[in-house]
Amino acid sequence: MSDLPKPEIIITHDGDLDGLLSGMLLQKLSATLYGEEVRLLAYQTHAWHSRCLRENAAWVSDLAFESRMDRVNWVVVDHHITSVKPVKARLVHDSAKSACLLAYDLCREHGLESETLDRLVHLANVGDLFLQEDPDFELANDHGTLVKAYGFWNMYSLVNGDPEKLLNHPLLQVMRVKREVEDPMGLNWSRQNIQEISPKVGLVKTVVGNSNVILHRLLNDDGVSYRVLLTLNRIGGNQFMVSLRSSDGEALPVAQQLQGGGHPNAAGAALPKSVQRLSDAVDYLQKALNPIDYGDKLAGLNTESLFDSVDG
Repeated sequence: MSDLPKPEIIITHDGDLDGLLSGMLLQKLSATLYGEEVRLLAYQTHAWHSRCLRENAAWVSDLAFESRMDRVNWVVVDHHITSVKPVKARLVHDSAKSACLLAYDLCREHGLESETLDRLVHLANVGDLFLQEDPDFELANDHGTLVKAYGFWNMYSLVNGDPEKLLNHPLLQVMRVKREVEDPMGLNWSRQNIQEISPKVGLVKTVVGNSNVILHRLLNDDGVSYRVLLTLNRIGGNQFMVSLRSSDGEALPVAQQLQGGGHPNAAGAALPKSVQRLSDAVDYLQKALNPIDYGDKLAGLNTESLFDSVDG
């Protein structure tokens, strides 16, 4: 008998390969243990935070553990930093591993493994943790870009929910060409289009290429003085998401100033929905991340009330 409770639902992060693969692996594990695949749901982080938790039993992957998730018959498989200690839920956590590797560890404990999954999970882990020294780094990024380029549910549908079909998928040929052609072009353009948000934070504009790769290359560029680089993207058509990268653990504290979270060198935050224009987003970020420049006027304000002064 398994020590894992039968879930009513499996929930994962919508937006990257780690969320997709960890969710599919947990689906396969549920089928192995209980004879049927449990339905998979996927959420962007901001949407997940506002979702009501109705299920009596659930498995969650690649979403940071919060106190509201500390429920009986809930299993959370994640690698994001958390200060919450589980009392009722089972937390499978290791910040040095991707969520899909943690999920695969659970699968292997129950006899669900293969050489194909070994290879795929390795690549997904390298890409999600951005292990640049790994010899498979470029191929790992190509696999990760599949979800960024084509979307979570489109890739899920193309492989019919079978994670093994992601390895060496024909669309990787497209990703390789995009990497070889777009990344150098995008890097050269973005290097000339960095806007100061604060003395240590720069906003990088991107037009083509893998934005994560571009940001990391710029962080290692002697001509770039900013310690944290960010990009702005619209999500859901009416809200801005900030993606932050750093080399020395400074991305997460900046994201937390914006009520976001993530990893030390890879973090993100959703801006208030009242921020509708790009110029407003830049203004908001500059005021949020330069509070000293505004003196006592901004003391004690949270980021939502901070925006009131921008909008007024």
